Amino acid sequence: MIISIKDDFDLDRIADSGQCFRWNKTEGESYRIIAGECCLNIKYLKEDQYDLDCTEAAFDSFWRDYFDLREDYRRIRGRIDPKIDPFLWQAMEHEKGIRILRQDPWEMLITFLISQNKNIPAIRRSVELLAESCGRKLSDINGREYYGFPDPSAVAALSEKELSDCKLGYRCKYIHAAAEAVLDGMINLEELQDADETTAISTLTGLYGVGVKVANCVSLFGLHHINAFPIDVWMKRILSEQYPEGYPFERNSPYNGIYQQYMFAWYRHR
Repeated sequence: MIISIKDDFDLDRIADSGQCFRWNKTEGESYRIIAGECCLNIKYLKEDQYDLDCTEAAFDSFWRDYFDLREDYRRIRGRIDPKIDPFLWQAMEHEKGIRILRQDPWEMLITFLISQNKNIPAIRRSVELLAESCGRKLSDINGREYYGFPDPSAVAALSEKELSDCKLGYRCKYIHAAAEAVLDGMINLEELQDADETTAISTLTGLYGVGVKVANCVSLFGLHHINAFPIDVWMKRILSEQYPEGYPFERNSPYNGIYQQYMFAWYRHR
């Protein structure tokens, strides 16, 4: 099906933003995307048009929200005055097209536990190995096979060796503990989607191996708390160099997570 997206939407910028690890560029401006147990091939055509190999029903029930297409990112960028915050304004101008995907919180919890002290190719490899080890084998609309992201029971059933074979290293115990916590009801990720940000971060950091940075990533990319503000080495540098008197969290609320993505991407690309 062909769709028209009038708002900011750039496949390359989203893929390179550090929030998704199962996007694979196929050719030109085309991507094969696996999200949970869903798979989509999407191709940029011209201007604001994209070709998606899914039904209209699948787009309306899943992919429209996955790409956060009900949100107006141009409006969010327009809230920033270039005279008041020229750095953020420049970052947005350069990186416009990024969107915060609405991804599954369980998948994001495991993905960002895996991400600790790993580069992006290594993260992608471990995520794929985990999916292949215990995810369901599925076929896309064209009959091409792929593995869905495994559910908590499948991950919890893996042995220590099977987890280790996914190149998880010391993170094996964190992954297993997270799966057990979800299965035992120690944490309810769906309920956290409706919780306030403070409660979500506090609950997530109560899990074994989950620090503040990982919790904020899960909050932003999995729970879609778009005011969450993950701080890594890049963001520490940005805050120190560009906002020595303090970043205006209150003024930029409730979109700090979106603004963080623009700044993060621009600094990396500079």
